[in-house]
Amino acid sequence: MAGKIALVIEGGAMRGIFSAGIMDQFLEEGFNPFDMVIGVSAGSINAAAYLADHMGRNFEVYTNYSLQPGYISFTNFIKGNHFIDLDWLWNVTEKNLPINTDLLFEKNIDFEIGFTRNDNGEAFFLNPNAENLSHYLKASCTIPLFYRNFLEIEGQVVSDGGVAAPIPVERAYEKGATRIMVLRSRPESYRMNNGLEFKIANFIFSKHKGLVKAIRNRYQVYNQSINFIHNPPEGVEIIEICPPEYFKTSRFTQDYQTLLDDYKTGKEMGKVAIEKFKQNSLIK
Repeated sequence: MAGKIALVIEGGAMRGIFSAGIMDQFLEEGFNPFDMVIGVSAGSINAAAYLADHMGRNFEVYTNYSLQPGYISFTNFIKGNHFIDLDWLWNVTEKNLPINTDLLFEKNIDFEIGFTRNDNGEAFFLNPNAENLSHYLKASCTIPLFYRNFLEIEGQVVSDGGVAAPIPVERAYEKGATRIMVLRSRPESYRMNNGLEFKIANFIFSKHKGLVKAIRNRYQVYNQSINFIHNPPEGVEIIEICPPEYFKTSRFTQDYQTLLDDYKTGKEMGKVAIEKFKQNSLIK
């Protein structure tokens, strides 16, 4: 019996412009062979717009709303406010760019959003519904430190899903997927190192011991997921789609032309992703 087909989308804040381009190309070509879609952080927002057939929505978010003065602001941050003002972004995009939940949930696709539990540092995944979708998406995007609040999901205080499960490919495998397409937001050569943010986590988040643990372990979890992608279990096929080495967008890029160029790169890689899927598929 054939296993399930999954789409897994990495986060990465503004680097999500790449997978936004890929999924807009998917929509343009009517490509959606997936039984399940799993997203974390910015990847979950791109997934939601894709499943709601809302082509161009997140291009508008990245290249318009995310570039508005005050959304990403070091000045606000040193004054004790958010570096990334998710509250403002959610308010304005819910009003101007609402996700059509009727279209999203009429599809028989298992859509999961990932979160990090602050109490024990573990990743957990939930299926949203029309009532809680917006809150779940926002909670999965709450980058520790840069967004100063912590939200609750199902009674749990949570943080960005990309902390505990930056590339949730193993989650797709655990749920029975044997063909998995992974959309990364870093070039293929990238591996995560144990940098400064990991070393100062204990000082910053002393009241959230699990989050500290997750931040400290993140580079290992990230690199283990890449190893899983490149060395999948027997009978599992993984199609990895990465930005090229010249990809310029960083986590907090605020340059329109850079974002536009990398969105276009994402669209081109969307064509490549579709061809790779068809080449290896038993069902043409």
